[in-house]
Amino acid sequence: MKVGFIGLGNVGGKLAGSLLRNGVDLAIHDLDAGLVAGFVARGAQDGGSAAGLMQSCDAVITCLPSPAACAAVLAEMMPHVGGGKIWMEMSTTDADQIKAHAEAVLARGGEAVDCPVSGGCHRADTGNISIYAGCTRETFDRVLPVLTHMGRRILHVGDVGVSSTLKVMTNYLATINLLSLCEALTVMKAAGMDLGVTYEAIAASSGNSFVHETESQLILSGARDVNFTLDLVQKDVGLFQKLADDHNVPLEMSPLMISMLSDAQARFGERAQSDRMIERLEEATGLSITAPGFPTELVDDEPEERGYEVPVRGLG
Repeated sequence: MKVGFIGLGNVGGKLAGSLLRNGVDLAIHDLDAGLVAGFVARGAQDGGSAAGLMQSCDAVITCLPSPAACAAVLAEMMPHVGGGKIWMEMSTTDADQIKAHAEAVLARGGEAVDCPVSGGCHRADTGNISIYAGCTRETFDRVLPVLTHMGRRILHVGDVGVSSTLKVMTNYLATINLLSLCEALTVMKAAGMDLGVTYEAIAASSGNSFVHETESQLILSGARDVNFTLDLVQKDVGLFQKLADDHNVPLEMSPLMISMLSDAQARFGERAQSDRMIERLEEATGLSITAPGFPTELVDDEPEERGYEVPVRGLG
């Protein structure tokens, strides 16, 4: 299968790199000519345009920063969608929008897969990230070999749109966890606790989490560069809030989170790194929430291995 990949940013570039590293016949496209040139130098083909990729490839993957970008790229590709063509959307986007796009692809005889990722850029870089796939079972079986080159755990969640709904939920939970960790670390520092000991105490406790094991380290090292920016966090939390509003669920934490994120954007810039949320509390308290011995970048030290489908309890 020849695969096209559009969007070579923080996450997309790493996912496309996993395809290239594993010998997939890959063509790429991005508005940044430098990113395209880097992939071409490593053996990928320059697809030229989104339309060109849909014409020449069996499957085209998009990994883009916003629903608007996704809509624009798909509009360019749509005239070339037909029987045997597959569109795979790996962005975190609006479920209703992805369903509408998928219906348009299906109407032209193509197939659509809603397949966002979860687990951080460092795991995307090694092919060990997790992937949710929303599509028919027949389509899932066609694209599974491609997905297992990019991710470790592949979950078939049902129809198109389900993946995006689940992904927005997981990013909402990760953001809550980040904000609570910022408060916990700051309170411990104010109470005179050693932050290295505090980190290990959390890691060994019922309060541990993936976010703690990753972002807390970048907070404490002072690097604060998790490759995920506040505008993207706002987009995801906003999508979760919209989902709640659409279903008349009266949330309390989500609006507060949106306000906190907006305050950080006003202070540090709309596209500041998300783990700079700690700096709001540093400014308020005069404390430095740092400790020696923590890494300035995250590295996935698990060996790369071919991915696999995750079974769903009660099904199959």
